[in-house]
Amino acid sequence: MQAPMPDDLIAPASEIFDLPALRAELFTQVAEAETEAQVRAIAVKLLSEARDHGRAVIADAFAAKPRAAFPTTEAYAWLTDGIVRLVFELATVRLHPLNNPTEGERLTVMAVGGYGRGEMAPDSDVDLLFLTPWKITPWAESVIESMLYVLWDLKLKVGHASRTVKDCLRLGGEDFTIRTAMLETRFIIGHEPLARELETRLWEDLFKGSERAFVAAKLEERGNRHRKQGLRYVVEPNVKEGKGGLRDLQSLYWITKYIHHTDDAEELVRIGVFRREEYNLFMRAEEFLWAVRCHLHLAAGRAVEQLTFDMQVEVAERMGYADRAGRRGVELFMQDYFRHATAVGDLTRIFLTALESEHQKDAPLLLRLFKRGPQVKDGYEVVNNRLAIADDEAFLADKLNLLRYFEEGLRTGLLLHPHGMRLIKANLHLIDDELRGDKEARRLFLDLLLKHGNPERSLRRMNELGVIGAFIPEFEPIVAMMQFNMYHAYTVDEHTIQCIANLSEIEHGDLVEELPVASTILQEGVNRKVLYVALLLHDIGKGRDEDHSVVGARIARKVAPRLGLTKAECATVEWLVRYHLLMSDMAQKRDIADPRTVRDFAKAVQTKERLDLLTVLTVCDIRGVGPGVWNNWKAALLRALYRQTRRALEDGMEAL
Repeated sequence: MQAPMPDDLIAPASEIFDLPALRAELFTQVAEAETEAQVRAIAVKLLSEARDHGRAVIADAFAAKPRAAFPTTEAYAWLTDGIVRLVFELATVRLHPLNNPTEGERLTVMAVGGYGRGEMAPDSDVDLLFLTPWKITPWAESVIESMLYVLWDLKLKVGHASRTVKDCLRLGGEDFTIRTAMLETRFIIGHEPLARELETRLWEDLFKGSERAFVAAKLEERGNRHRKQGLRYVVEPNVKEGKGGLRDLQSLYWITKYIHHTDDAEELVRIGVFRREEYNLFMRAEEFLWAVRCHLHLAAGRAVEQLTFDMQVEVAERMGYADRAGRRGVELFMQDYFRHATAVGDLTRIFLTALESEHQKDAPLLLRLFKRGPQVKDGYEVVNNRLAIADDEAFLADKLNLLRYFEEGLRTGLLLHPHGMRLIKANLHLIDDELRGDKEARRLFLDLLLKHGNPERSLRRMNELGVIGAFIPEFEPIVAMMQFNMYHAYTVDEHTIQCIANLSEIEHGDLVEELPVASTILQEGVNRKVLYVALLLHDIGKGRDEDHSVVGARIARKVAPRLGLTKAECATVEWLVRYHLLMSDMAQKRDIADPRTVRDFAKAVQTKERLDLLTVLTVCDIRGVGPGVWNNWKAALLRALYRQTRRALEDGMEAL
């Protein structure tokens, strides 16, 4: 990748860093210096002032255009290039001049990693490769040492390596991290033919023929990173390393370049990996995430990658988010953030899963004969152990197939093929009022919740692809909705899915010791349809001016009948949504040893059926808030309130 051109920058290049003028000034001032220490002191003073001025120019221009991330990241790289070039010239011309260098006394300075891509946030590391033809000479060693002293004195975070071309090939063959860094080398200054030799040798002697191994390594690295960082929906995400963050984007670019020999993401459209609308979505997400990262660095005054609650407020203000319609600007900002992270996750998963299947070695024939997968229904096929759609046109001819696909995935236990997921996402318009009112569509949707024993899996994938929001339009506003408090660990939609996952786990009998009351209630039997639908809708009213329980009850009154519930079931769902916080409030904010507390609660719930349903819903709701929220104290309070209220309902209030 070439150095960014001045026209691409957030401000005029000469205003950011006037290299010719600064070069003239630098060499004029150091001409009279007598020692290397004096030369360095002069250089550090001049370059510090120039760097601070350039950073201020970029920051001011970025503040005026707070979403223009690409020109901003290129501007920081441009500024860094100028500093590195001048420091090299100072070291080779003034400090360690060499009039007649031999072939072995050639030195090239190259940018690697993110700096090599020409993308830098305000406090990104400056990763440099000092390249020599053969073993490093005393002259090259002196130049590198002098350069590093000046760069360190400038307080730049320099990562550096001094290698020959042969070293690069050997180390790249041993370590995929080094290989990835060298995939993004960019010539800055020095002996350019040496840089071109390295690029040629890397492609011919190292990268070529190792695509499968590289893809496997990047997929494994991505999986490890996601396990370490946690879910995409945690409310204090890591912009760089988190799920759906910038590192996922970079993984895609690395693999694209490795396989297709290009770092132009638009090439993915030309070769048919992405549709045009997917590519546009991807680029919008990338620029948004880079804008967030740049504002994060500027707000913190250092390299910070995690969007903590206090930083979220600052970054939201910097990006122009304001309060509106009963919601804080920071919540609107974080909803946009999570939507973009979801888009990145969807598109990288499609791309990487497709690559995984392309570069997957086939199992031996004998093993494949003995290890036959599940039998799939007509219209589907198994491709690389994933459920694929046999004929796109035939599939789309029946709108119900947009729901049947998820049912077949649960029935067979197969993961969905990325092409099938793309087909669903690209045809969400088929989920219209006619389909929402269709009796079979209702059955399919409810069966995904009730029948197959793993509702979390289908709900999460349906949510990420936009199917839940399309089938229940009232659900769409809470998708990726941030709850700006220390209590909730997830977005509203992810919290909802976590709640349903908890309910399914209790139903399976996995939590009998931990949750004896809820487990017993489910063993004795409740209306599962009412309970699952109520949990799905319990927070659907969030993000409004009004109490979300009241709004949610009104929404439930409209949605429950559409899902095919009877009049009595709809009334119970509405009641549960309206009062889903009642039991936890009573248990934690009132004295449950006081008979009046139990009496008031019993009068509110009125029947044992409602008490049972509300108890299980409350347990799932609290456990779905986040890790560590459920504890023995809350469990004991809820158990005591349940048992006393049940006694009051069965034996009469006088039993209290």
